[in-house]
Amino acid sequence: MGKQPNLYAFGNVDKLAQTLRTYVIQCQNAGFDRHGWFKVAVSGGSLPSTLAKALLEPGEGEAGGAIDFARWEVFFADERAVPLDHDDSNYKLLKEELLDKIPNTLGQPKVHPINVKLLDDVQELADQYQEALMQSFAAKDSVKLPIFDLLLLGCGPDGHTCSLFPGHELLRESDAWVAPIEDSPKPPAKRITLSLPVVTHGTRIAFVATGAGKKDVLKQIFDTEEGRSLPCGLVNEGGAEKVSWFTDTGAVEGVGYPRRGSL
Repeated sequence: MGKQPNLYAFGNVDKLAQTLRTYVIQCQNAGFDRHGWFKVAVSGGSLPSTLAKALLEPGEGEAGGAIDFARWEVFFADERAVPLDHDDSNYKLLKEELLDKIPNTLGQPKVHPINVKLLDDVQELADQYQEALMQSFAAKDSVKLPIFDLLLLGCGPDGHTCSLFPGHELLRESDAWVAPIEDSPKPPAKRITLSLPVVTHGTRIAFVATGAGKKDVLKQIFDTEEGRSLPCGLVNEGGAEKVSWFTDTGAVEGVGYPRRGSL
């Protein structure tokens, strides 16, 4: 059996956020050492609020140094084909929960929203977002896949992540870095998403899943054969030890998979 994903469980979201902060700073510093930047992809859902708690509230003793947002480059792991001020926009969510609250003393990250002029054509929208990735990570013909320093993801109650849904044909996409979806089972129907190979190619991949509403799907993902074919299970399989799950005790109640004690 190969190396396995890391599962961490915390008594509450505050404790989770403290450890997530340490983990993100470790990933940030490794990115700075590699290429002077920290290139991160972020999902929506409940993640941005937990992320804000982790990144905006100083940790105890600040082991490992501080956050330097001025050298962060932030992409969206998926985005809905809606205006940036729409309630369904992941950009709006991240902006309100985190970006607008970053003090100037920490610097401001370089953020890549979608091009709202292309909302009527999700293929064009995906192509343009892929172009933005190419400009950051080098031309597509010179690197097979972009390598994010960290992808911060959520897990839906159906086991979806990004806008990669169970049983959807996009799970088999192997060429595009960014793919369009026009039939999302969860509204809004039109979106773009990083493809599965891009997600599993990241240097580090972190899931944040909290609350008792996640316990059934986490049990499925970690403890059953069927769960391995869910999008989150496929990320676990493809990312192996590069994947870390940050959960609270409610989300892993009844999960048999072994938990790690510390980073």
